[in-house]
Amino acid sequence: MSEITIANVRAFLKEIEGQTITLDKLRSELHIEKYDLQTRKITKSFDSIRCIVRELEDQKLLRLVSRAEYMVVKQVLPLQVFGVERERRPPYELFFPRDFNTGEEMWFAKDVVIREGDLVLISGMSNFGKTTVCLNFGGENIDKHPVLMGNEYTVMVDKTETTPQGFDVSPRFQNKLDTMSVLNVDGGGWVDWLDANGNDKFTLLPVWADYAEHIVKNKINIIDWINLPGEYYLISPIMEAIKKSLGRGIGILAIQKNEGNTFGRGGAMTRDFADLELLIDRFGDSEVLLTLGKVKEATRAVVGKHYAYSISEGVKIHNFREMKKCPECRGTGYKGTKHCEHCYTLKYVEA
Repeated sequence: MSEITIANVRAFLKEIEGQTITLDKLRSELHIEKYDLQTRKITKSFDSIRCIVRELEDQKLLRLVSRAEYMVVKQVLPLQVFGVERERRPPYELFFPRDFNTGEEMWFAKDVVIREGDLVLISGMSNFGKTTVCLNFGGENIDKHPVLMGNEYTVMVDKTETTPQGFDVSPRFQNKLDTMSVLNVDGGGWVDWLDANGNDKFTLLPVWADYAEHIVKNKINIIDWINLPGEYYLISPIMEAIKKSLGRGIGILAIQKNEGNTFGRGGAMTRDFADLELLIDRFGDSEVLLTLGKVKEATRAVVGKHYAYSISEGVKIHNFREMKKCPECRGTGYKGTKHCEHCYTLKYVEA
């Protein structure tokens, strides 16, 4: 057998970029024998492969990841920005949830700029309207055929002819869709979930984990919600993987948030890959306070703005309005030791 060359190794590694390999595996794949059958001596290739691997490390084609394992580095070529005929992509036309009574989009919608590949993060208290916002995003953008997945929409059941995967539609999710549907016999629905042939205009995927692997490229992907009990630090790499999978689509992700916190569970890392962050808290006994957290791009200053609204029938948004910190108590809810009579301890008043 002829002696192995660096060109032989480079050609082999090109086929497995992004994977890991050991020195023993490399010798096996390249059919490098330890001993020459005629001379009974160690072959030159068996020894030289070590030197070749070190040289490829210096060239950044291989990266040592453990004592004996190497990552085959994916090779990247530079992109030319100017001098190339390229379409200038406009902002993504994402329709925001609307006030059920007035038909107006959430007021800040005209001020924030959403672009292809963006992530909208909804960090909200448990049972305070994350699903309401997610489903309203889905309903308002139904003609873009969004993809829905997450903990809220499907349940595990026995496998039958009608449920061969062992999953079915969650009864609560079905009820919310029925309430929003234009086919609602009681009236009040506003979303046409079906196409002309009676098929869903959306795709429902029974996915509760490994979301990035199931993202449908170039679509609006709504994940309600991502659960990481005790491993909240993983939210950043999960969001990164989802973002990389979106293509020219949009990701709308919901996560849990503790009351009063300015971040979702996972802390500041939840904002690493978010382009727009909506924080959802309790307001009074039954209303919702929505705060704009991170905003990657906007036509005017909107970060930190507050809005309040109520929810009926689990999906209908009412009385959407802008709020500001109470000027009397400066957002504390108290004046001295007494309750603030201007905001009734709610800390905010209408702007």
